[in-house]
Amino acid sequence: MGEEEESVGKFLKWATKLGITDAPLDTLDSEIQTVSSCLGKSLFVSEFPDAGGRGLGATRDLRKHELILRVPKSALMTSESLMLKDQKLSLSIKRYPHLSSTQILSVCLLAEMSKAKGSWWYPYLKQLPRQYETLSTFSHFEIQALQVDDATWAAERAVSKAEMEWNEAIPLMRELELRPQLLTFKSWLWSSATVSSRTLHIPWDSAGCFCPVGDLFNYAAPGMESYSSEEIASWTQTSTLDSSSLEKSASDEELEVEHIDGDSLRLTDAGYEEQVEAYCFYARRRYRKGEQVLLGYGTYTNLELLEHYGFLLNANPNEKVFIQMEQNINFNSWPKDSIYIQHDGKPSFALLSALCLWVTPPKDRKSVGHLAYSGKQLSAENEVSIMKWLRKKCEALLEKLPSSIETDGLLLTSIEKMQNHTSIQEVKKMISACEVEIGNFFESTNSQTFDEVGKFHLSSKARRSIERWKLAVQWRLRYKQIVFRCFSFCSEVIYFLSAQQDSGGL
Repeated sequence: MGEEEESVGKFLKWATKLGITDAPLDTLDSEIQTVSSCLGKSLFVSEFPDAGGRGLGATRDLRKHELILRVPKSALMTSESLMLKDQKLSLSIKRYPHLSSTQILSVCLLAEMSKAKGSWWYPYLKQLPRQYETLSTFSHFEIQALQVDDATWAAERAVSKAEMEWNEAIPLMRELELRPQLLTFKSWLWSSATVSSRTLHIPWDSAGCFCPVGDLFNYAAPGMESYSSEEIASWTQTSTLDSSSLEKSASDEELEVEHIDGDSLRLTDAGYEEQVEAYCFYARRRYRKGEQVLLGYGTYTNLELLEHYGFLLNANPNEKVFIQMEQNINFNSWPKDSIYIQHDGKPSFALLSALCLWVTPPKDRKSVGHLAYSGKQLSAENEVSIMKWLRKKCEALLEKLPSSIETDGLLLTSIEKMQNHTSIQEVKKMISACEVEIGNFFESTNSQTFDEVGKFHLSSKARRSIERWKLAVQWRLRYKQIVFRCFSFCSEVIYFLSAQQDSGGL
């Protein structure tokens, strides 16, 4: 047994003593108390390299909406529970009422980390990641690699916010006499990123709670519930099962739902339930034995996932591209956040409706407004005008950005080769293909070394930076692909409507 595997085993044994269990509801308490691990009845810990790393898999076939994990309130790590066990921490925090709930939880986490093996939570703390790639950790070079103004502004804002919150919390952390290394901005970034990416919602604290075992679930975007494992594998590459074992007819799905208790049909995968005083987790869909079991944290764009969690999805059904509009376009009837291009490249309903009226002559707008707001086509000419305007906007967006879709694809390949200790010859090829950006990376990390057999190696600083750089390039590539899909969609509509007009079909 490896060291990491042994550590996980000790953690699960510790979690069992706290009453955490994945046993079905009909399992007797006496049976639960005799097992050495809180998992094994429904779930198991495993590595999913292409889908979030460490996660939870299904030990058996799981039914949709079935309860698969319970974490009692006493096992939740919150600011309240930590202060109850540490009087000095409690008294000190009361002297800083201006700090937010998330700042307080971040300080509490660092205070608990300072106790090392003396902490009651040590088995759990030992399992936490030691680094994150949230936007607040991005360097200037990595922020600029995002290229798109909205994204760079979001990253700069995240860094500034983290620095401000750290400065506000320093007096409290010094009063608590935390070790010097825990007072640094680097430690604060780790703590605040842990709070941002791993806490779950609870009704009594807006900062949320740390939920041992429950925070091992990796993310699935809302809207993917009805997708098969094959389809999910195409965007997260989670499944290692044969496709024939995943087939399921619609009648089977309907039959399964009919036999589920009405109370089990819920909108969320997990939540704190007062009646049982526990955090309860439910299967979002039917899982086959061996599949990774995923949890929906909420509806996020890729930029929001990057900001709060430090990852993004290859294909996110909730992804959006917001485009800047002319000032004379009236969007008053629609919320600003409803005006966007969807992940598949199609304009949102609100965007189409607003543009539909905008290209209509002012004297006719009042008479056709109800048709535009209901989504009806006013005329072929109207729709062609919309598509031509939107296509031109997409073209301008792509031309404005420093690199093309093709270049970004080559750059991602180069980054992966650099991560895999490529040869001198390969590095020279990469630099010639993406000279400026790769050169800027070497300059920002001050590392470009080769071993005795001519293999490229990165310093520890460069390895951390290259992962964030890769995320930035992946994000901007997804952004450009959506804009290009919209350009193509508009072109297809224009071609179809123009052909219909020429043939007299419209």
